[in-house]
Order: sequence, then C-alpha cells, then structure tokens
Amino acid sequence: MLVKSIANVPAEAVTMPGASAVNMQMLLGPADNCPNFAMRKFSVAPGGHTPRHQHNYEHEVLVLRGSGTAFSTAGEKRLTPGDVVYVPANELHQFSNTGNEPFEFICLVPAHVHRPGPAAAVTPAATAAGCS
Repeated sequence: MLVKSIANVPAEAVTMPGASAVNMQMLLGPADNCPNFAMRKFSVAPGGHTPRHQHNYEHEVLVLRGSGTAFSTAGEKRLTPGDVVYVPANELHQFSNTGNEPFEFICLVPAHVHRPGPAAAVTPAATAAGCS
C-alpha cells in the first residue's frame, strides 16, 4: 500500500495547445507502480480552461472546489463541488472555470496515458467541431 500527501505532489502547468491557466498534479500513476489507472488533480484558475480535445480513452471526474462547465457536442453542463462526470472515449470535451476561485477536480484515466512511449491519441479537435 502506498500513502502520500497531496501537499507533497508538485503541480505542473498544462502546456497542451489550447490550455489556459491549468495546473495538474499526478497524484498516483505509473511512477507509483499503479498498473491500471492514473489519478490526477487539476486546478483551473478563474477564466482558464482545459484544451477542447478528444482522445481514445475514457475518463472520470470528481469536482472538488469552485464552479465551472463541462463542454461536449451535446452542450455545456454546469459543474459544482460534488458533481461527477463520465467522458466516454473519443468524445470532444473541455472543462472551464466560470467562477472567481480555482476550479479543482480529480480526473482518472488509464495508466498507459502517462507511461513513457507512444501515448493514446489526443486530438485537439476544435476545428473538427466547428469551434475556434
């Protein structure tokens, strides 16, 4: 069993094109010998957002703090603490902070996304959806 404090996990800026004011902490993942899942914590500053993108793996989200929206081609959903989100593989999505404090959430993905070597395909799909 591995136990560690979230306070000791460094936050790194998300540099994927289309991201704005987003940091990520890798809470648990391949470096911790987790074979199946990676648990990440995202913090999106007021006015910031994750890239509008899609990829060939699912992920699950738990909102911890703040307020925001989850975009998909079906429309936007408002998110507040305690909400959970399932994003199926290949669904265009984006998370945005709509409040005045950090928008924080836990995001689970397959561990292979963070292993060295070819990662699962990630497509910045703004043009595919007619969005700029």
